[in-house]
Amino acid sequence: MAQAKLSYLDLYTTDPAWNLAAEQYVFDCLPRDQTYFMLWQNNNAVIIGKHQNAAAEIDQQFVRENGVRVVRRLSGGGAVYHDMGNLNFTFIADAGDMETINFRLFCQPVVAALAALGVQAEVNGRKFSGNSQYLKEGRVMHHGTIMFDSDLDRVAQAPHVDQEKIAAKGVASVRSRVTTVRQHMPHPVELEEFRRVLLDNILAQQLGEEYVLTEEDKSQISRLREQRYATWEWNYGQSRECEMTRQKRFPACGGVEAHLSTDRGVIRYIAFTGDFFSVVEPKVLAEKLVGVRLEEQSLRDALAQEDAGRYFSGPKNEELIELLLS
Repeated sequence: MAQAKLSYLDLYTTDPAWNLAAEQYVFDCLPRDQTYFMLWQNNNAVIIGKHQNAAAEIDQQFVRENGVRVVRRLSGGGAVYHDMGNLNFTFIADAGDMETINFRLFCQPVVAALAALGVQAEVNGRKFSGNSQYLKEGRVMHHGTIMFDSDLDRVAQAPHVDQEKIAAKGVASVRSRVTTVRQHMPHPVELEEFRRVLLDNILAQQLGEEYVLTEEDKSQISRLREQRYATWEWNYGQSRECEMTRQKRFPACGGVEAHLSTDRGVIRYIAFTGDFFSVVEPKVLAEKLVGVRLEEQSLRDALAQEDAGRYFSGPKNEELIELLLS
């Protein structure tokens, strides 16, 4: 890690779009003669890697039904679920002669903090922390999520997709066996105490002081949030070409399969197959869905003047939308 002056920031918002905008703002706009360390939390969110296809990397029905936010980050790597049992950290520093990804350099302080609490951990042990890096113009951003007391069912379910039904040209997540830090602690410790111990360990290795965001800083971060991290275009529209199959059996209709090809989150091709009956050929409906965003409101608008029951003898428009987004 570069031995420049250390500035640390505590971000106490749990809005994932704002926190990721804050990361980029610190990386792009704050003085480069300092190293920055940030602690932050996101509530109920799936954070996907820069190169991933959002439709391929998340269970869309799960995130809709559970109010899970989906936000794309600047760095590569796989999809991760964040809740209030996670503590996220970010280092921003000069890359020096670093030309390749080096996780160990920035994960070691986390291992030291765990040791101070009686938890023996290794950088390459059972997974409690997902990490990724972003390199640009001689600077490196390393961020990770520490699953302190996460809901492991959601960790597995929110980014989950049936791999037999999807073939994406984007980058697929690597899913590993995971655990939480709390399960391995010899004595009960709350997340806020762990947060303090982690910061103390960082400052013990490199003296520094808190950087308090100014009103102008916050204004710039909010602008970046609205222009990028809170937009469909960034979070879904960046998705690369993807082919998938959605299927569902309707009691009054039979089985319906939707075979889709999307690019940048927009339907480029769709065909329906199954053992259903129809009054009007589903091909007619398929043609009307080409060019439509694969997201709830756009599908609802495209079907506003249609009756799905004419094409599949039974399902309502909302049930067809649920199928397409399942």
